[in-house]
Order: sequence, then C-alpha cells, then structure tokens
Amino acid sequence: MSAPANSIEPEFSITDLAQELDITTRTIRFYEDRGLLRPARRGQQRVYSRADRTRLKLVLRGKRLGWPLNDIREMIELYETPDGERRQLELMLARIEQSRATLLQQRDDIELALREFDEIELRCREQLTPHHE
Repeated sequence: MSAPANSIEPEFSITDLAQELDITTRTIRFYEDRGLLRPARRGQQRVYSRADRTRLKLVLRGKRLGWPLNDIREMIELYETPDGERRQLELMLARIEQSRATLLQQRDDIELALREFDEIELRCREQLTPHHE
C-alpha cells in the first residue's frame, strides 16, 4: 500500500542538490564520506531526503563562516539528541562569538598593516622626490 501523494517525503538526487546549491557532486560525496550526510541508496544511486538537503545547507553555511567540519558535525548531530535543539543553539552562539572575535582581531591586524604600508609608501615616495633648493 502506498502513501497518498501529498504525504510522500521529497527526494533529491545528487545532481539535483549540486545544481540547486551550486556545488559539485564531488563536494557532496566529500561531505558524505566525512559522515555529514547519510543518503539512502537505491542500487548504486544515492537518494537524499529533505533532512539531508537541510544538513548540506547547514554544512555549506558553516564552511562559509570558516567553521571546521568537526564543529559543524557536532552542531548538526546535537540536534538529534534529547534537548538537542537548545544545546545546538548554545553551541552555535559560542561558535559565533569565537568567530566574531577572530574576525574582529583580523580586521584590526589588517587595518594596522594598511597604516604601516601607508607610512612606508610615504617615506619611499619622499626619498624618490628630488629636493628643491
């Protein structure tokens, strides 16, 4: 007996996800090899659920934010534990705080380097300019 059409869980092929998220199938297989995705198999074909699609989006967002795969995996897996959503959100807030502090420090370092370049450039240009009598 099959379920009514409107209650069927949507399924995605690896090509569907790659095209939708503008990534390669190789990238998806990489995340699968790292245990971040667990698609069902139909013969040799991978079949991804809505949950797999959501996990993949979370992985890609985490990577854009510069988070290591182990941290991303931990956040995703927390969701599936008792009180997991709360713990997941708390961990995410901690990671955001760490990432923000790192980025702010990097911004300060870049601004300092740019000021030093400005000073060095000015001195170089002054030394290249002939002195007028």
